[in-house]
Amino acid sequence: MKKIKIFIELTRLNKPIGYMLLFWPCLWGLTLAFMQDTNLEKYFIYIIYFFLGSILMRSAGCITNDIVDKDFDKKVARTKNRPIASGKVSVKEGFFYIVVLCSLAFLILLQFNTLTIILGLTSIAFILSYPFMKRFTYWPQLFLGITFNWGIIMAGSSLLNTITPEIILLYIGAIFWTLGYDTIYGYQDIKDDEIIGVKSTSIKFKINPKKFISLCYFLSICFFILTGLIKNYEINYYIFLIFPIAHMINQIYKLKIEDNLICHKIFKSNNFFGLLIFLILIFK
Repeated sequence: MKKIKIFIELTRLNKPIGYMLLFWPCLWGLTLAFMQDTNLEKYFIYIIYFFLGSILMRSAGCITNDIVDKDFDKKVARTKNRPIASGKVSVKEGFFYIVVLCSLAFLILLQFNTLTIILGLTSIAFILSYPFMKRFTYWPQLFLGITFNWGIIMAGSSLLNTITPEIILLYIGAIFWTLGYDTIYGYQDIKDDEIIGVKSTSIKFKINPKKFISLCYFLSICFFILTGLIKNYEINYYIFLIFPIAHMINQIYKLKIEDNLICHKIFKSNNFFGLLIFLILIFK
C-alpha cells in the first residue's frame, strides 16, 4: 500500500487538475473535428483513448520533470517533499515508471491513423525539453502551452486525417490560455524561484501580472473567435463565449500574487473553463 501511495504522489494522480488541463484541449479538438466527421461511435471511443492517454502522459511528464528538477525541488517549500526530491523514489525507479507509462500510452497511440501517430511521437520532444526551459528562458509557460495543448492537433487529425486551419487557431488560443493560467500557478513558488535562479513569466511580469495575464486571456479569446469565424458558426457561439470571458475576468479580478492559496484556487478553476469551452463547441 505504501508503494502505491508513493506512486500516486509521484504521478500526481491525486491531483486530477493536471491531467484534466491536458485532456480538455484534446476534447476540444475532437469535438471541433467531429462536426466534420460525424461518426459518433468513433468520437466516443477516441474520447476514452485521449482521456487515458492524458493520464498516462501527464504522469510520465511529472516524473520526467521531477527527475530533471530534483535538485531545484529540494530548495522549494512546495516541492521539497516530492518522492524523488525527498529520496522516497530513486531516479532509476523513476525512469522505469516513465518507460512503463509511455509504453502504455504508445499502445493507445497505435489505435490512430499514421498522421496522429507521427504527431504523438513528435510530442515526446516537447515533453523531454520542457523541464529544461526554466533554466534558459523566462518563457517556460509558453513552452508548456505549446506542449500541453498539442492534443488539439492530435485529436483533430485523429478524426480528419489532416490538420485544418480551425484546429490550428484553436490550438493557438489554448496556448495563450495556458500561458495565462500557468503564470498564475507560478506565483506560488516565485520567492524560492528567484532565490535559486529559476526563470518564469511569473517572475518576468511580477510588476504588472494582471496586465500580462489579461493580454494572454484576451489573445486566447480572439483566437477562439477566429475559430468560430473560420467554421462559420452562428451568433450563439459568440454569445456563449461571454461565459468563459467572464470566468477569465473573474480570475484576474481575484488574483493576489502574494497569496498562494488564492493563486492555486484560481489555477484550479481553469478546469471549469475547459468544461465551458467544450460545452460551447457542443451546443453552439
